[in-house]
Amino acid sequence: MSPAEQIVAELAANAATHGRVPGRDFRLTLYVVGGTLRIEVTDTRGDRLPRLTRPAPDATSGRGLLVVAALAGRWGVTPGPHPRKTVWAEVDVPR
Repeated sequence: MSPAEQIVAELAANAATHGRVPGRDFRLTLYVVGGTLRIEVTDTRGDRLPRLTRPAPDATSGRGLLVVAALAGRWGVTPGPHPRKTVWAEVDVPR
């Protein structure tokens, strides 16, 4: 699995798990500008901003954003418009 595929999988899983509101879906947007692929996942839980944490060694979850941070050149969260938030990551595209 490529870094971009892994990032999409992690961000989509996080949106489905933590950003879910009954009756509402999340949106995945991918686009390339110059040599950079930008991955954006928007959900309707703007009140739940993700935080990069280190789970206990025996924890069975909580590593998704660590994976994103390790694979992406840059990542972050953009709030709004209410009630949404967008978690994004950027990776360099091989030429």
